[in-house]
Amino acid sequence: MIWVTTLGLGAVIGVLLGLLGGGGSILAVPALVYGAGLGIEQAIPISLIVVGVASAVGALPKLRARQIEWRLAAVFTAAGIPATFAGSAVGRLILESALLIGFAVVMVAAGTRMLIDRGDTGTACSTEGPGINWRRCAPRAIPAGLAVGFLTGLFGVGGGFLIIPALVLMLGIEMSVAVGTSLVIIVANSAAGLLSHLSGTSIDWAITAAFAGTAIAGSLIAGHLGTRADTDRLQRWFAYLVFAVAAYILVDTVFLR
Repeated sequence: MIWVTTLGLGAVIGVLLGLLGGGGSILAVPALVYGAGLGIEQAIPISLIVVGVASAVGALPKLRARQIEWRLAAVFTAAGIPATFAGSAVGRLILESALLIGFAVVMVAAGTRMLIDRGDTGTACSTEGPGINWRRCAPRAIPAGLAVGFLTGLFGVGGGFLIIPALVLMLGIEMSVAVGTSLVIIVANSAAGLLSHLSGTSIDWAITAAFAGTAIAGSLIAGHLGTRADTDRLQRWFAYLVFAVAAYILVDTVFLR
């Protein structure tokens, strides 16, 4: 039963990464902790491997379609990688129960962000016209990259649930380009996060391979469905799922342990 649950959630994570450019990664750590029975110190590096690999696969169609803003991805990555190591260092100082509670709070914030009307977009890094105005773009892109990188290291999430709103709402990147750019950033941040968590941590490679395999399959399927899926409706339902998982984590951590 544990393996069925873990594999099923792996597929869901891959599909959401492929469709939304993020979001599914926030379920990876809870899936590994509650579905596979791992401790959070094991779940975080496995989550980073799975999310990074699935995001790389999901980015391939965007690469072929030239829907990746490489310069902006480089800015996010340059700011985010040092912050990833800082987040990992802070995470080692926090009790597992406190880390899980903090993770649940981040999940609630992410779910709320997904439900907020996204009709208005920013313009700081808009690619329309002659190109990105870096004097306007960099002061917003760098802090966003720092925040995403820190949370990647602290909680083992790819950060797509923050990257997409930042790219679209704060920086004015077109949604299709934002998804591809987000996936590239997630790959880089996940790799940095994994390096920061490897010392003294054992990885269950059987669970990692199975989880990553279904996530990759889900990401590939999402690539075929992406043009037909109602991503707004999917994002709403996913937000409700995130709330439910966050509530379960809080109840389990606060009242049942």
